[in-house]
Amino acid sequence: MKPSLGATYYRDGRCRFLVWAPLAERVEVRQLSPQKRILPLERLPKGYHRAVLTEFNPTGRYVYRLYKQPTKEPIERPDPASRFQPEGVHGPSQVVDTEFDWQDADWHGLPLSHYIIYELHVGTFTPAGTFDAAIAHLDELRDIGITAIELMPVAQFPGTRNWGYDGTYPFAAQNSYGGPQGLKRLVNACHRKGLAVILDVVYNHLGPEGNYLRDFGPYFTDFYHTPWGEAINFDGPHSDEVRRFFIENALYWVAECHIDALRIDAVHAILDFSASTFLEALARTIHRACQQFNRQIFCIAESALNDTRIIRPRDLGGFGLDAQWNDDFHHALHALLTGEQAGYYQDFGRLDQLAWAWRRGFVYDGQYSGYRQRVHGNSSRNIPAQQLVVFAQNHDQIGNRMFGERLSRLVSFGGLKLAAGLVLLSPFVPLLFMGEEYGETAPFQYFIDHCDPELVNAVREGRRREFAAFGWEEEPPDPQDEATFLRSKLNRSLQDIGQSRVLLNFYRELIRLRQEIPALAQLSKKHLDVVADPDHRVLIVRRRSRFDEVFLIFGFSEQQKSLPAPLPAGRWKKILDSADQRWLGPGSLLPEEVESDGRIELPLTPHAFVLLGRKGETEGGEQKTD
Repeated sequence: MKPSLGATYYRDGRCRFLVWAPLAERVEVRQLSPQKRILPLERLPKGYHRAVLTEFNPTGRYVYRLYKQPTKEPIERPDPASRFQPEGVHGPSQVVDTEFDWQDADWHGLPLSHYIIYELHVGTFTPAGTFDAAIAHLDELRDIGITAIELMPVAQFPGTRNWGYDGTYPFAAQNSYGGPQGLKRLVNACHRKGLAVILDVVYNHLGPEGNYLRDFGPYFTDFYHTPWGEAINFDGPHSDEVRRFFIENALYWVAECHIDALRIDAVHAILDFSASTFLEALARTIHRACQQFNRQIFCIAESALNDTRIIRPRDLGGFGLDAQWNDDFHHALHALLTGEQAGYYQDFGRLDQLAWAWRRGFVYDGQYSGYRQRVHGNSSRNIPAQQLVVFAQNHDQIGNRMFGERLSRLVSFGGLKLAAGLVLLSPFVPLLFMGEEYGETAPFQYFIDHCDPELVNAVREGRRREFAAFGWEEEPPDPQDEATFLRSKLNRSLQDIGQSRVLLNFYRELIRLRQEIPALAQLSKKHLDVVADPDHRVLIVRRRSRFDEVFLIFGFSEQQKSLPAPLPAGRWKKILDSADQRWLGPGSLLPEEVESDGRIELPLTPHAFVLLGRKGETEGGEQKTD
């Protein structure tokens, strides 16, 4: 097994340093605390440098001194594989003792089909904005039915406020959040409560401020470009060692920090045309770690490509990742609920597209996209439902609006309940964005805390250009202004009052039904029928298991309708009606039980849905007689 990159502290007071710096002729480590000294590193093959320092304090701080040419003074840089940056991206690195009082020895993870994901941003989830502060709310999330929390990126970024996608130290948990020890305490607490932890990681670029990797080696390439910064060198000269750096990073999170799944940001911007790609190697490594640690660990991709190769098995020509986000599901739902048609929403707005997303996954799976002005995607028809993550809201879809409005500001209360039902009663893995469960009204806006005025202006200008595609002409909130960050913090007191409390209970009930009713708990597209009725603006869904079946009608009409529904013959029980007064609706128009001869007139209130069910063993997807 290869020694780990970075500083590895041993219990006998020794500390081993290993850094990849092929661009330096000579490297030294300069210890800054608690004592000051300089030690030369031994140069190894392939550009690595190594040394062991004795009598080293487990919290000692250090920098590397890089000699590019013999006649020039060295430059001093933090460790690219630093585990902790207590003074931020420009400060020295700190050694971290790997010893931690883990109390999750009996934790082996959860099957992906059991994931109900709650995406959160550590800095805005609580007033304090730390890992430790988040622990106090885990019981609330577990009580709702959440089974996995997803942390937006926590790798060290500039300043104290950022979405996290501008991180420059992939191994170092953000100092203002509580550093690596704070992250471990949060993960430990989650596992003790039966919650899995997903970490969002960024392997397509590094942020611009504090990014010193180019001083060490050819981490970046000029052959490709990303919208956010230099592309990572995954397929050019010296790319083997670049791959090692990022794969070792993934192993660090799952091995040392006990993370259960990695959500890999924007894999479409990981530009790699080698015969065996970085993503394949990453997936293989993580799956081997499952066996080594006796835990279920997953790789979940975010991709704009609608390309099933990402999640197809390697023996079928795929990369072998476990799941990916399905933006098409969101876009189809959002366009129907809001009527928006700007930007990428111009490709959506028809009810049959939402039916397609329910039935197969991707809406654009080989059709022409007017927004892209080309054919887009390939078919997800044969992809298992548990490999697709769906949502009505997430950080991107909210935060990349000019004013960061959530659905609670865009649709009616009935529309919020309708969105919840469409996501949580789907056959896919559902994801909620923090605060969604009670209708949080605070925006989630884009914020930064950079030091360089030119960089700040560049970010401001970039945001203006992004919004131009949507026809938004107003001046966006200043991402550098602390007020933009503070506006984005949750107001959790809302969940205890009025409409928000009802919505919270509604989410809790939907998750309970999803988990307890076999036809809903079974994540399968096989025993699923979905029909769009554009004339009545309803989506009709039938889901079946071996033991029961459910019938769902989702109504998008703004008027009360009597629907001629193809309800299979027999007696059906009303399980839930979002129009019920219990859920602050106008009142359910359905009786508690419905007798059908194969077709029935069902009354449906505006922006509402009903869930009917019946028990009875089924075979081959067909109901047997009761």
